[in-house]
Amino acid sequence: MLTPFHLAYHVTSLDEARAFYGGVLGCREGTWVDFDFFGHQISLHLGEPFRTTNTGKVGDHMVPMPHLGLVLHLPEWRALADRLSAAGVAFVLPPQVPFQGQPGEQWTMFFRDPSGNPIEVKGFARMEGVFQG
Repeated sequence: MLTPFHLAYHVTSLDEARAFYGGVLGCREGTWVDFDFFGHQISLHLGEPFRTTNTGKVGDHMVPMPHLGLVLHLPEWRALADRLSAAGVAFVLPPQVPFQGQPGEQWTMFFRDPSGNPIEVKGFARMEGVFQG
């Protein structure tokens, strides 16, 4: 069994962060402004979000670095992609399969929280593929 990670970072509005992480992503809020981020703990604090640049490459697309990432089983990934689309979230990289048929085949999507923090969510049909490719 994997152990959860903890990540703390800045947001510009705790109210907007609560609406996004709790409402849109469906994460349960903890005691402080922390969330159960799909089994992991993120803690949000007021401040200037970290600076990013589009220097990462996914297929033919440049994506923000650094970014928070998450790996889900494909059915959960699809449900989250549908929920984000229904909520009108603007995608940096819309849901897609950039490495179809290759080792480590994965579905991916990039979006930003209301403070501009980039998030990538990957989906795998077989979790053995996470460390392939």
